[in-house]
Amino acid sequence: MKILSAKDAKYGFGRLIDLARAEPVLVAKHGRPVVVVMAVEEYERLKVGDVSGEDSNLTKSETVHPTVIEKN
Repeated sequence: MKILSAKDAKYGFGRLIDLARAEPVLVAKHGRPVVVVMAVEEYERLKVGDVSGEDSNLTKSETVHPTVIEKN
């Protein structure tokens, strides 16, 4: 698992996204782990409890429904 500082994640958000699409990325603030960023496919797989690594058959009700957060 890759580790980025919160500062590097903030100023290199595009890189964070690219890294997270390949494998989960731990983001640390002041040397402490605070969040893990991962691909939506990995999140969906974990959400339904398929830890075997095989593709799961998600129904529409089980898929991710993201909420857009806009900065005012």
